[in-house]
Amino acid sequence: MRRTVFPHRWLPWLLLAPQLAITLVFFHWPAAQALHDAFYRQDPWGLATQFVGWDNFRALADDPAWLHAAGVTAVFSLSVAVLALGAGLALAVMAERVVRGRGLYRTLLIWPYAVAPAVAGMLWLFLFSPALGTFGVLLRRWGVDWDPLLQGDQALALVVGAAAWKQVSYNLIFFAAGLQAIPKSLVEAAAIDGAGPARRFLTIVFPLLSPVSFFLLVVNTVYAFFDTFGVIHAVTGGGPAKATETLVYKVFHDGYVALDLGASSAQSVVLMVLVGVLTLLQFRHVERKVHYA
Repeated sequence: MRRTVFPHRWLPWLLLAPQLAITLVFFHWPAAQALHDAFYRQDPWGLATQFVGWDNFRALADDPAWLHAAGVTAVFSLSVAVLALGAGLALAVMAERVVRGRGLYRTLLIWPYAVAPAVAGMLWLFLFSPALGTFGVLLRRWGVDWDPLLQGDQALALVVGAAAWKQVSYNLIFFAAGLQAIPKSLVEAAAIDGAGPARRFLTIVFPLLSPVSFFLLVVNTVYAFFDTFGVIHAVTGGGPAKATETLVYKVFHDGYVALDLGASSAQSVVLMVLVGVLTLLQFRHVERKVHYA
């Protein structure tokens, strides 16, 4: 491999400077500010602050609203990850079997990833509106008491569907690339030996997709915890009766609506730690079952 030599020692840092600046300003600085504010109680205008130590963190354990949001987040994140990964894998497998127009099918399936989360949420809200939405009206005609603006479980199902639909295209891209990297000779040899399509997929295709699946599992978990805020905010606003209020949405509500900056900062720190621990557990336990060819 040929080694790249820069003419000046500062040129690599100069090329990295824009990305480093963005990371510092939009990631590290807000994280450090949140960690600092988590130990203080301050007025909404930030004019007066009082050091309270771990009081903001202790209050979370006794806050029923935060514990409820943690439960909603667990159900929501697991549902989004499972649906998005399963649908992405299924669509990638079906698109791989298309002989003519495969590129067109893949392009059409990838389009939803370009839709902003808030726009995706509004699309699903219109489609499943009980009064005007196509699917909402059909559900009511079929006898389903469908009203996601009043029924908490239906509202949660709606935002789960919208968030998963938004992420399916991302998963499809990586699964399709992983399927193309699998040697066709292995699948053909198994077919000659008498293995059916289901057995070939479970014993050959899916194990060889395990590196891609593990990567997407981590990415989808982070997505479900953080990047689904726009969907929830556009569709339900955390309602009805906080049925769709996840931890990241509660951070926003307590910080920007209730103006309790100390509690909001403490929640953001706890959320960051939870996602970090969950990702670490995935790398420590799930990665052991990953087969790298």
